[in-house]
Amino acid sequence: QVQLVESGGGLVQAGGSLRLSCAASGRTFNTYAMGWFRQAPGKEREFVARISGSGGNTYYTDSVKGRFTISGDNAGNMVYLQMNSLKPEDTAVYYCAAARTLSVYAGAYNYWGQGTQVTVSS
Repeated sequence: QVQLVESGGGLVQAGGSLRLSCAASGRTFNTYAMGWFRQAPGKEREFVARISGSGGNTYYTDSVKGRFTISGDNAGNMVYLQMNSLKPEDTAVYYCAAARTLSVYAGAYNYWGQGTQVTVSS
């Protein structure tokens, strides 16, 4: 069993930065692939970024490439999403998730956090 808790969301102006954190308890994340997803009001949950259990394989959705960076700590207990050059369209609830395989599909993820709100003002 894996428990995930996100933190670090908030209100930021366009062009600003935020760093989201995901704390994993139970089995450490380095046995799972980890992903970040987001869901804006009235929209479906969408993939943002994912990282392999080893940390060596990352992948991003096109809209955040060059602006967001996913990373994990060596102990395998934390996953981060560094978000730079934020835009109003990045406003959403951001979720951390764990999967047994690398995937960009939400259905492949077995464990989810409760989400953290990110609001970017123009």
